Amino acid sequence: MDTAVIRALRGRGYKATPQRIAVGRVILMSRDHPTAQAVYGEVKKIYPTVSLSTVYKTLKILKEVGLVQELNFPRDRTRFDSAIDPHINLVCLNCGRILDAENSGIQEIVDWVSEEENFAATGHRFDIYGICQSCSKGEPINRRSE
Repeated sequence: MDTAVIRALRGRGYKATPQRIAVGRVILMSRDHPTAQAVYGEVKKIYPTVSLSTVYKTLKILKEVGLVQELNFPRDRTRFDSAIDPHINLVCLNCGRILDAENSGIQEIVDWVSEEENFAATGHRFDIYGICQSCSKGEPINRRSE
């Protein structure tokens, strides 16, 4: 994991500082779609002098090199997702939790639509909005969640 972050940073001409590597480690190990502020809070526990600016810049670099994706939602702060393989984001409108639903058919849908519309897709994102199981029934969530 650290190797991928170091390679990504150096590949863009950036120094692989311990703080930047820590940002990469936190985001790549996370399955809860954290905000930059949440990543900052975790990294700050290890490196108290890290700046929020360093976190934002590092997340931008990691996005550019394809290690994370940026998720913008209405009425919410930008979140980051380290699951870059095709999947569905299930977004709870009540608590804001984002769950990943793995679905191998997503890429097939993108390929089919691209072919039908003669469209060269360079990326995609699939979000479903609703109320999570925890909010609707008060039961625990069994998937990777925030």
